[in-house]
Amino acid sequence: MKKIVVLTGAGMSAESGISTFRDAGGLWDKYPVEDVATPEGYRRNPQLVTDFYNARRMQLLTVEPNEGHRLVAALEERYEVTVVTQNVDNLHERAGSTHVIHLHGELTKVTSSLEPNNPQYIRELSPEEYEVHLGDCAEDGSQLRPYIVWFGEEVPAIEVAADHVMQADALIIIGTSLNVYPAAGLIQFTKSDAQIYLIDPAEVRVPYGLPVHVIKKGASQGMRELVALLDGE
Repeated sequence: MKKIVVLTGAGMSAESGISTFRDAGGLWDKYPVEDVATPEGYRRNPQLVTDFYNARRMQLLTVEPNEGHRLVAALEERYEVTVVTQNVDNLHERAGSTHVIHLHGELTKVTSSLEPNNPQYIRELSPEEYEVHLGDCAEDGSQLRPYIVWFGEEVPAIEVAADHVMQADALIIIGTSLNVYPAAGLIQFTKSDAQIYLIDPAEVRVPYGLPVHVIKKGASQGMRELVALLDGE
């Protein structure tokens, strides 16, 4: 069975109504990165950061996976599929994807402020717990923080993701600018004979000069075109 890795970014979830971070009018326009997505910002103003991620979680309750998510999940009927996502939402899982690696953490999880990557302290919130408060503590007694990889922090899942890319017969990249490292660097781990597809309505500069089949469309339309392409092989 062919192995496929699907690397997704903010453009994957944009059609579901989740704000992208980098585009004009995106979240970084309203909330400076250094305030809500760095360890320093959290130390400076934990209330602001806690409120920011509470709002992101509450938004999850109002959105649904789009056709792009569902078509990615449907690939599992014919291929061995690993989704490697830069997104922190749970839309891939809700669409039915069963093997998802979250490079930048998960909105629906919280962890210890002292040891954020210690599996002992990472826990999934039920929707009724999405509103986290200052004073809510992890099992080690520290304040619960979002299980999110902030700028300046290590990306623990990157090596596992790279291993999957190295074994893949095809890499499908959807809705990412390939500007954020180390995620953008995963493309360099593809086998020499692996097929690479890129789905994005915007112009994306592909690093390392690799040959890429570009589908200049949004996630859902692009996935429809790609499925037809794969069906024809």
